[in-house]
Amino acid sequence: MERTLYTYFRSSAAYRVRIAMNLKGLEAKHTFVHLTRGGGEQFGEAYRALNPQALVPTLCDSGVRVSQSLAIMEYLDEVYPETPLLPPMAADRAFVRQLSLGIACDIHPLNNLRVLKYLTGTLEVTEAQKSQWISHWIALGLEAVEAQLAQRKQGGVFCFGDTPTMADCCLVPQVFSAQRFNVDLSSCPTVLSVFDACEALPAFAAAHPSRQPDAE
Repeated sequence: MERTLYTYFRSSAAYRVRIAMNLKGLEAKHTFVHLTRGGGEQFGEAYRALNPQALVPTLCDSGVRVSQSLAIMEYLDEVYPETPLLPPMAADRAFVRQLSLGIACDIHPLNNLRVLKYLTGTLEVTEAQKSQWISHWIALGLEAVEAQLAQRKQGGVFCFGDTPTMADCCLVPQVFSAQRFNVDLSSCPTVLSVFDACEALPAFAAAHPSRQPDAE
């Protein structure tokens, strides 16, 4: 079976998918798309033909092509149901999706590379203002995740119970990003506890940006 993941070591979205594939024990050839070299390899004609959004990741799985990290994880869960990323009950699946979407759609996009480049380039904000922007949106978003975890009172060491789910695949890269940008997460003890529990698992550790062949 031919399976290729187009990825970049520091991409939060690609990081999510690497974790998910590791949890499921799925291997793939990694093709690296450098997001800053030469103005960004994602904007090249060949990659745009593969993914018109010019974003990573993209998964090619035996002729099936999927982009957008959450769509990829849902696809993997349906095609390779072993080690599910979503719980069996509808209400619980909705909660996991709620957390995942909150991170992937509300927190991450405001601080990804193309937004930050637009802020410092076109809008000419200072580096200090950029840092303030990053800290504001990440802290605000993760504080909301913290509150949702507290309200749910599910227990367990992960976002939902004692088994990692799609929500944990999304949470860990976002906390990594927060730490990279020195965001104060002292108001999010549950989030940090979940992060630590995830980081102790080989599937998460192997997906870490620093352990990728294209890491700089």
